[in-house]
Amino acid sequence: MVIGARWTRTGANLADSGWRSPENHATLLGRGAEREAVERLLAQARNGRSGALVIRGEAGIGKTALLEHARDAATGFRVERALGVESEIEFAYAGLHQVCAPLLDRLPALPDPQRTALGVAFGLHTGDPPDRFLVGLATLSLLAETAEERPLLCLVDDAQWLDKVSAQTLAFVARRLDAERVALLFAVRGPNGSEPFTGLPELRLSGLDETDARTLLARAVHAPLDEGVRDRIIAEARGNPLALLELLRGAEPAELAGGFALPDALSVPRRVEESFRRRSGSLPADTQVLLLVAAAEPLGDPALLWRAAESLGISVEAAAPAEAAELLEIGTRVRFAHPLVRSAVYRAATAPQRRRAHYALAAATDARTDPDRRAWHSAQAVPGTDETVAVELERSADRARARGGFAAAAAFLERATALTPEPPDRARRALAAAHARHEAGAPEAASELLAVAAAGPLDALQRARAELLRVQIAFVLTRGNEVPGMLVDAAKTLAPLDAGLARETHLQALEAALIAGSLGQGRGLLEAAESALAAPAPPTPPGLVDLLLDGLVTRYTHGYEASVPGLRHALEALRDDHHAVSASRRWLWLACRIGTMLWDDEVVHVLTSRRVRLAREAGALAMLSTAINFQASVLVLAGELTGAAELVAESAAITEATGAAPLPHAELMLAAWRGRRAEAVELCAAAVQEATGRGDGMVVTLAQYALSVLNNGLGDYRAAIAAAAGPCESDELVHSSLTLPELVEASVRAGEPARAAAALDRLSSRARASGTRWALGVEARSRALMSTGPTAEELYREAIQQLGACRIVTDLARAHLVYGEWLRREGRRQDARAQLRTAHELLSGMGAEAFAARAARELTATGERPRKRAARPADALTARELHIARLVAAGATSKEIGAQLFLSPRTIDAHLRNIFRKLGITSRRQLRTMRLP
Repeated sequence: MVIGARWTRTGANLADSGWRSPENHATLLGRGAEREAVERLLAQARNGRSGALVIRGEAGIGKTALLEHARDAATGFRVERALGVESEIEFAYAGLHQVCAPLLDRLPALPDPQRTALGVAFGLHTGDPPDRFLVGLATLSLLAETAEERPLLCLVDDAQWLDKVSAQTLAFVARRLDAERVALLFAVRGPNGSEPFTGLPELRLSGLDETDARTLLARAVHAPLDEGVRDRIIAEARGNPLALLELLRGAEPAELAGGFALPDALSVPRRVEESFRRRSGSLPADTQVLLLVAAAEPLGDPALLWRAAESLGISVEAAAPAEAAELLEIGTRVRFAHPLVRSAVYRAATAPQRRRAHYALAAATDARTDPDRRAWHSAQAVPGTDETVAVELERSADRARARGGFAAAAAFLERATALTPEPPDRARRALAAAHARHEAGAPEAASELLAVAAAGPLDALQRARAELLRVQIAFVLTRGNEVPGMLVDAAKTLAPLDAGLARETHLQALEAALIAGSLGQGRGLLEAAESALAAPAPPTPPGLVDLLLDGLVTRYTHGYEASVPGLRHALEALRDDHHAVSASRRWLWLACRIGTMLWDDEVVHVLTSRRVRLAREAGALAMLSTAINFQASVLVLAGELTGAAELVAESAAITEATGAAPLPHAELMLAAWRGRRAEAVELCAAAVQEATGRGDGMVVTLAQYALSVLNNGLGDYRAAIAAAAGPCESDELVHSSLTLPELVEASVRAGEPARAAAALDRLSSRARASGTRWALGVEARSRALMSTGPTAEELYREAIQQLGACRIVTDLARAHLVYGEWLRREGRRQDARAQLRTAHELLSGMGAEAFAARAARELTATGERPRKRAARPADALTARELHIARLVAAGATSKEIGAQLFLSPRTIDAHLRNIFRKLGITSRRQLRTMRLP
């Protein structure tokens, strides 16, 4: 939502200011649509419907005035404010702390993981660096808890200058608001770009029209004003209220009467800043120094300001001229009339003057209570290099990283690098800064720092680590075909220097090659595997990385069958080691896929469940989204399509909240198994196009597998063969195994026995090596399709027995289906009915519509009418509502469900009201007794 806007303000005090002088209260006139938008947001929050609004416009256009209007209109609200300051941008969570600090008395009401995350982020106690999305959820919970007492309005001015992680957190909260009685208003300078607030509802402010500009000038100027001068001011100010008032302030009365001219070279905000510079430059010398110290001190702490001023020999009286000029106000906080005053004062100062101000502030800052700001001011006070200050900045970087502030850590390390006198230390710190920038999601900046580090000198291990980081950055930026080969080269370089890191880098090379799959055009899987044969020997006993590496190397150098024992050992070690949290978070995704390749449904169930649990406990939303997406795929295979749909909806909500790209995997499988041709084909085409663009061959083979399932269900066996050929021929890690049974069935039905026999040979060899009930069951079912007489019947029965003892109900249902189809063609209609009836009940019950329709047609051909599934009240629930209903039925509270689904308890209660209405019930107790699908 973008709304054009205009601003009018009476009196001659500053427009868009951060404060109002008590004797000149500003009145916001005009802006009818804009005021209505703000008041509508407040009304919704009063009525239990949260929301957020981003107010955009250039400096001086009236953003702060609209925030002030919101504050005045927020009757009955608790109002909290935060102000972004450009010099605060390096301090992690500084902006968020402004919002949350007054609310921390509510911290004990938060769930333990959230309370811990927020406490670590704010430096209240130590702990592992918190996931920034868990900090976001904790902030959402804190705001929701506060709003339980009365509605809450949060005003964030100059949000473009918030530190990165605070901006990301507040934007995350804004996207998750629903029923918490919370309103968020952000004022952002300039047009929308790549900052986190992009995509939120917007209110865009434009300049005053000519009538309002004339009115403002008439109210602001009590001296004669030449008509030509007035028109010139209006034209030059371009409707910017602050420009209109400031240009008038800077003019002499004689100029206003005639001959007034304005420079055309500067933009409107720059003209305003220049006006502030001239006004501050006319003040007494001590006042100018005091203004500079205040401009260099982002906290607005008057005690700190006066301590620094005292060290410079400046008295309290020096503030009076600045206050009289309405440039500065010193009360409980130090506040500039407008951010442009701060920037004008700071930019006008010479470099020695700035260093003197920062030196005074560093000396006045307590090293015990605020070591990071002291280090930061000390760094700004150094004219050249200073190892002592560089060491302090390194310590600040460590503290920032411990709070999860990787961008802040990188900023401290960059400054430390610049201050480092000795080249080896400078190169080491530049490399550390590059790693921090990479961790913070800024690969381009990391590359620039790597270039500084490469100037050296670096020792051999540092050079190898730098090269590895360069490759990792390249993978993030390009996902290029050359990345697996680059990782192989990096692993070879590391081999004599760090055996463990060399082996892990070989595994990363295999990982990159697996992802690229058939789209890889450089050095691919085989070369990555062959190169790893020369990796350093694993330790004794081998770790998870070593087991996975050796198993995958065997898989691609000696074949599937040879790799099974080693890979099974790796999966069992991971399954049985419940304390391998860090390893799990990194490699569980690969282990889950290997388990699927081996048709080991029990291991897959355990590991996917653990991956989801670890992600939930850590609040790691990026990991959680991928974890529950894969778990949804597993649920599809288990025949729990409704549960899978719930997880797909949850995954989509998380990716929307975090701004990540949607994950297509489970959605593709769900549409295919449901037999929805149009939806599945469209999803597959979009996924293939997007995956091809970024070089992700694994998604391409997933789409091909999904299409093979879809077309087998629909009875379009030629299309199923075409889809299944890709994964089977490429020998892709996961989907080549899953697709082999699809290729056998499609080939048999399409009358291509030779193709079916070849696929069955590969399937049989793998299934015997795997030995799981799932593997042996699909192999028996596939072999039965190619058999006749008693042999076929024995194989069908074996398939049903094996698959009935595992979790994969889809394959069990299809075993009943093909057995029933065979019995009917054998003329055994009575026996066929029993199998087809079971198949139809299973397939229709799980929602596999195309396969259920196949079973229904076959059952009808035996002379029995298939039973239609009766409609149930729960069918009216959305996927999210059904998910919440299941959790409530299991006894979870709204707070527990909110923590799991990254929603506030009030939002959960709002969903519950809808659930109760649709189900015709009135209590949680009744919900617990209902049978949910």
